[in-house]
Amino acid sequence: MIGALALQTGYGPWAVWGVIVAVGVATYLVRLSFIYLFGRIDAVPPAVTRALRYVPAAVLAALVVPSVVTVEPTVVGTLTADRLLAATAAALVAWRTGDVTATIVVGLVSLWVVRFVVPI
Repeated sequence: MIGALALQTGYGPWAVWGVIVAVGVATYLVRLSFIYLFGRIDAVPPAVTRALRYVPAAVLAALVVPSVVTVEPTVVGTLTADRLLAATAAALVAWRTGDVTATIVVGLVSLWVVRFVVPI
């Protein structure tokens, strides 16, 4: 998108390549800084370890929530959206059993049932 915008504004292909190289260098430096930082310390501080425990749950929530939660024109439409109902069923199974396979199966089956069998 940035490249198309640069070409539309008349900057030409050199501007696009300049942006690509600049973003690549910035990404490399950010990653290198963490490698360098953790290579210089002997142990990870306990506060960082506690904070890093929540990273998988935060990443999962950031990936799942936008695709599950939709805003419909009415409150009833929002609360009866097929993805929200299936995610609720899967969350209940995950909470009660802790089994990943059962959670996935229940989520998929409930999505299919709500989407194709139950008229909402």
